[in-house]
Amino acid sequence: MNDSRPIGIFDSGVGGTSIWREIHRLLPLEKTIYLSDSKNAPYGIKTQEKIIQLSIKNTEKLLEMDCKLIVVACNTATTNAIKLLRSAYKTPIIGIEPAIKPAALKSSNKAIGILATRGTLTSELFAQTSELYTKDINVIEVEGNGLVELIESGKKDSEQTKQLLEQLLAPMIEAKIDYLVLGCSHYPYLIPILKEILPGDVEIIDSGEAVARQTKSILTNNELLNTVENTNNTPEFYTNIDPQVLSDILGAEANGYKVARLDF
Repeated sequence: MNDSRPIGIFDSGVGGTSIWREIHRLLPLEKTIYLSDSKNAPYGIKTQEKIIQLSIKNTEKLLEMDCKLIVVACNTATTNAIKLLRSAYKTPIIGIEPAIKPAALKSSNKAIGILATRGTLTSELFAQTSELYTKDINVIEVEGNGLVELIESGKKDSEQTKQLLEQLLAPMIEAKIDYLVLGCSHYPYLIPILKEILPGDVEIIDSGEAVARQTKSILTNNELLNTVENTNNTPEFYTNIDPQVLSDILGAEANGYKVARLDF
């Protein structure tokens, strides 16, 4: 069993690199190709029709690059388009959605917060998952309006971002949540500020590790794993705007990686 074709990952911008990190950490022998559709970010304010159109565009670009599996590293794209993508393509497709289940099951206060985009919070898949696991839970849903734009413009650590988060988190703190679910792959980059604002007993949950484990499982079950170390598995990152923000969010570890502009 040795399939050296790449894993393809896409998001509505740089946020999905938080998912990429977990996949790369768990599967270091796998070559990865990441598409940052920053030109169209954020997806969360777009119509479902537009989200599906963009998701198809990204998927087909990754298939052109011979990807053996595709990770939709975007909550909004997953909750609005994953069903259609899976029916349209034979290639295995893995999605990401807010980790509502573990938060609801673990909550002692019976109060959890969900910070997500409008596109995720209003989706049918989100509603189904929430209804299934949160019957006896006080769920504080907050749209993270403006957060993706700040991260995409390189301002994730700014005072402006902190002030916005303080406003967004206020109703959650008032409700005494003990779990905060991050419903957007951009938001893990805000965890240092979130920890400053939230009470110390609030646990923050994102989906990165779970997606990485699912990726490994699907590759294994479909005999698609790469098991041989080679020099051709350098991660590749592409964005359809100036690649500097993508380089900045990857940080020093991106030295030696390919980070480039690509029209898609």
